[in-house]
Amino acid sequence: MTRLAIKILLLGGFAGVAAAGAAGASPASSDVPALTVRFNSEMLATDSGARMLYRRLARAAEQVCPPQPSSSRLVPAAVANCREQAIAGAVNKIHNQRLAAVHAAYSPKSS
Repeated sequence: MTRLAIKILLLGGFAGVAAAGAAGASPASSDVPALTVRFNSEMLATDSGARMLYRRLARAAEQVCPPQPSSSRLVPAAVANCREQAIAGAVNKIHNQRLAAVHAAYSPKSS
């Protein structure tokens, strides 16, 4: 089995707000928080495998992006944006149609 890995990186200083940050899949510097999500390429051969990998990427984005305040159930826009950018960057880097379809189904719709 071939093992692939993808890193989700938090790029600090997005729009001048270091705490909010932004995420992407391309390395900007070595001091940027990163989390490697390992997966088997065979996982992407099925819809259920693609959904499982997407959930793992979403959990990784939650760990890499700034945490939401514990006093609120609402996710601040900056945190939600960071997570979405981290997931989108990872999905783009993996470059798989099934995973992209899952991402499109779960992503917030832009107006």
